Amino acid sequence: MKLILTGIAGEVQEATVAHKIISQAYGAENVIADKGYDSDEIRRHIRNRSAIPIIPRRSNSMRPNSEFDSHLYKHRPLVENLFARLKHLRGIATRFEKLARNYRAIVYLACSMIGLKLGK
Repeated sequence: MKLILTGIAGEVQEATVAHKIISQAYGAENVIADKGYDSDEIRRHIRNRSAIPIIPRRSNSMRPNSEFDSHLYKHRPLVENLFARLKHLRGIATRFEKLARNYRAIVYLACSMIGLKLGK
C-alpha cells in the first residue's frame, strides 16, 4: 500500500491528482474508481499504463462504457470502508500530526491495526 498526501488542509480534489496516483499503480491490470474520475483524459491515462479503467459513466453521459465490469466494481466499497474506519480515529480524521512523515506513519499503523482486526 502506498499513501499519497494531496494537501495539508484537504481542499485538493482527488481527480486533480489522479495522474500522479495512477502513475504509481505499477502492474495494475484494472483501475477501479467512482464517477468522480469519469473523464476521457483519466481513462486515456489509465489505458496508457496498460490497465483497464473500471469507472462508471456519469448519468448524463451519452458515451458507451464497454470496459465497465460491474463484478469488479463491487469490490470498490472495501476501500471506502477502510477510509470510513480510519475516519473514526480522531487523530487521523483531523490530521493532528502536522509533519507529513508522522501523519503517513500513523495512517500506516492504523491500517495495519485494522488489517489485524485490532482497531475499532
